[in-house]
Amino acid sequence: MLFEESKKAYTRKAESNYYEEKLRESEKRIEKNTQKRKIIKPETMPWENSRQGTMKHLFNEKMDVQIESVDAYMQLIPPGSRSGKHRHMSEEYIFVLEGKGYDLHWDVDFELGDKYTWKVDVTPSRWEWEQGDSIYIPPSTVHQHFNADPEKPVRFISATSRMVSYIGFDDLEQIENAPEYGERDP
Repeated sequence: MLFEESKKAYTRKAESNYYEEKLRESEKRIEKNTQKRKIIKPETMPWENSRQGTMKHLFNEKMDVQIESVDAYMQLIPPGSRSGKHRHMSEEYIFVLEGKGYDLHWDVDFELGDKYTWKVDVTPSRWEWEQGDSIYIPPSTVHQHFNADPEKPVRFISATSRMVSYIGFDDLEQIENAPEYGERDP
């Protein structure tokens, strides 16, 4: 029986150039990256009024910049307001530039079968922060940012890795929109 498998293993009915194609793609990507911007001027960074809130993209895979594995944006939260509430598979790092507030984080358990099944904790943990603080958000954690100051905006920088997306696990879910987003269609 083992010999029969061996005969099938050496049968050449299908041919490919996958490896050569991969080499050519790699060469093209390297050449293309040399053309991309390495310095990003503030006036070229696009603003977006998203479901998560008002943000300025510092670098993003959709921008023509040579940053392959990280996305980052600056987010503004108006006085007394909050961001949207969402969850994503990538861990997130935030640095608070201005203001004070707090985060709510809901731990998430998931089961992987034919599809993901998510179970979000009912009670969130609360994390106070202020200017100069760094915030770590673990993978898949449902989270939301709140501005605790009724008079001044909050401004922070957020960074996430694209690597989770590259391996096919980019699961972004918006649970609640930022109040300033309104009732517009996405």
